[in-house]
Amino acid sequence: MTQPEYIRNVAIIAHVDHGKTTLVDGLLKQSNTFRDNQAEMSQQLLMDSGDQEHERGITITAKQTSIFHDDYKINIIDTPGHADFSGEVERTLNMADGVLLIVDAAEGPMPQTKFVLSKALELGLKPVVVINKIDKPAARISEVEDEISDLFLELATDDSQLHYPTYYAIARDGKAWSSVPSDASEQTDLGVLFDAIKQDVPAPRVSADGGLQLLVTSLQYDNFVGKYAIGRVTRGSVKKSQAVSLIKDGDQIQSARIEEVYGYRGLGREAIGEAGAGDIVAVTGVAAAHIGDTIADKEQPEALPTIDVEAPTLSMYLGPNTSPMKGKEGEFNTSRQIGDRLTRELETNVALQVREDGIGFAVAGRGELHLSVLIETMRREGYEFEVGRPQVVTITEDGVEKEPVEELLIEIAPEFNGAVSQELGVRRAELIKQDQSSSGAVRLTYILPTRALIGLRNLLLTATKGTVIMNTLPHGYQPLGAKLPQSRNGVLIAYEPGVTTPYALQAAEARGELYVGPGTTVYTGMIIGLNRRGEDMEINVCKAKHLTNMRSSSSDGVVQLTPHTQLSLEQCIDFIENDELLEVTPKNLRLRKRYLDANERKRANK
Repeated sequence: MTQPEYIRNVAIIAHVDHGKTTLVDGLLKQSNTFRDNQAEMSQQLLMDSGDQEHERGITITAKQTSIFHDDYKINIIDTPGHADFSGEVERTLNMADGVLLIVDAAEGPMPQTKFVLSKALELGLKPVVVINKIDKPAARISEVEDEISDLFLELATDDSQLHYPTYYAIARDGKAWSSVPSDASEQTDLGVLFDAIKQDVPAPRVSADGGLQLLVTSLQYDNFVGKYAIGRVTRGSVKKSQAVSLIKDGDQIQSARIEEVYGYRGLGREAIGEAGAGDIVAVTGVAAAHIGDTIADKEQPEALPTIDVEAPTLSMYLGPNTSPMKGKEGEFNTSRQIGDRLTRELETNVALQVREDGIGFAVAGRGELHLSVLIETMRREGYEFEVGRPQVVTITEDGVEKEPVEELLIEIAPEFNGAVSQELGVRRAELIKQDQSSSGAVRLTYILPTRALIGLRNLLLTATKGTVIMNTLPHGYQPLGAKLPQSRNGVLIAYEPGVTTPYALQAAEARGELYVGPGTTVYTGMIIGLNRRGEDMEINVCKAKHLTNMRSSSSDGVVQLTPHTQLSLEQCIDFIENDELLEVTPKNLRLRKRYLDANERKRANK
C-alpha cells in the first residue's frame, strides 16, 4: 500500500489535438510499464480504446492509468479535449491534485484550453504548463508563453496560481526540456516531466486516519465481474471484503460489501486487496453505486460533496422507429428497449439528461457531437430508432426565458473571410475579435446563440473548401432572440414506395442533389435529395422506362448518373428541419418527413 506522500494524481488537460494522449503514450513507455517486446511499445494513442475514438481521432471518455517512477506511484487521468465532453473533464478533475496543461506551440491557447484550465483553477489544482510540438515550423514559443500568461491572469482565483512552471516537449518523439532547447533533435527523454510531476504536483490532501470515504467518479462494466466503481480514496483505506455504506444524494444510506479492490498499472487493472488514502482505485461489489455517490465506512457514514456538472445546452427527440421499414434492420426497436438503454447511459454519462416525450424520449446533452456519439454507439449495438432536429435547452431567470450562448473561434484563409462573415451575419453572430496568426490565417471570434451553430459546420466547410477550423466554448445565457431564417433549400421527397431506378434518378438529378443511388429501397415521404429551389417537391424515383418496339439512338445508351451524396450521421443531424426526422438503423441512415402522407403534411403546415 503506497503512502500518500508518494502518490501523485495528475490530470492531462488541453484543447483537442494538442497532444494529451500522445504525451501519455510517452510517459507509459518510458516508465518501463511495458516490456520491450510488448505490442504496446509500437502502438500509438494507447489510451483511446473505443472504436469511435480510433475512427474520429479524438478522446471521448476520460481514462486513468498508473505508472511507477522511482518510489512514486503516478496516477494519470487522460481527459477529452472537445467542449462537448466537458462533463467528463469536470467529474474526473475531482480525482486530481494537479494538472499538466498541454498547449500547442503554434496554435497557442484555444477555447477548450480556457475552459479546462478555468475548471482546474476553480478546484485549486496545481498547474504545470507543457508547451508541446516545439519542432513545428510555425512554432512561436515566446508569443505562446505570453498568451498563456494572459490566460492565467484572466482565470486565476488567487495570486499563487500565477506562479507555474513551464516545460517544453515534442510528445511524438518522447522528448521534454525545462528550457527551450537550442537543438530539438538532441537525444533526451521525458525525464524532466517525471521530475516535474513529483516536485511540482502536490501530494494528495487526504487523511490516512479515520473511516473510509471514496467519491464515485466513474463507472465501468465487465461481463464477468460486473460494475466497477472508480474513485479516489479521500480518507482511511479500502480493503477486500470490507463492509461499507453507500450514500446516495447525501443522505440515503445502503449497506454493501466490497468484493475486490483493483489498482491501475499501465493499461490494465490488477487486484491489490487494499488501498490507502490518496490512491485511485476501482472496487466491485457495490452494484447500486452511481457517479456522485460516496462509499463510506460502515460505522462512520459521512458523505463527500457531490459533483456539479454544467447544464446541457441541446436537446433532441429520440424514439422508436415509425417508418414503413421498422423492425427490418435493428435488433432492439421498442420504446421500452430504447428507454432501458438510455437509463444505462445515464449511469456513466453525467452530462446527459433524459425525460419521457410521448412514445419516445427527449435527450439533452452538451452539443451535437455529444449527442451524435451516443446515437452512433446505440446504432452499433443493434438499436433502431428515429431522432428529431436538435433544439436548444432554455432556462428561465426572473421571468425571462434565456438561451445558451457560445463563443466561436474560426480560423480560415483570408480569401474566405467574406463568405464566412456573410453566413454568420445571417445567423446574428456578433464579431468581437479579429486577428491574423503568424501563418497568415485569419482568426475570427464570435458570440452567437447555440441554436445558430446547428448546421453551421457543414455550410462553412463547403464555403471554405474544407479548410475551416472551428472551436466553441460555452459563454453563458442571454434573452431568447428571434427565430432564425431557414438557410436550407427544400427537399426532394419520394412520391411512392419501391426501388429506385437509374431511369427515374436521371430525371430527378435535374431537380437537385440526390442522396440515394439506384437500387435503393424507398418509401413514400422519404427524403431522397435537396431541391434546387426553396420549396419541397415530391418526385417519383421508382418508375421504369416503358418498353416499346420503337428504338431511338439517343435514348438507348447506358444511363450516366452523377454519384449521389452520402451524408454522415453529423451531416444528417445538421440537415433535418423541425418537420423532418432521421431514421437510424445499424445498416442505414434515412432522412424522412415527420408526416409521410402529403395531405397530412399540408394540414400540419397550416
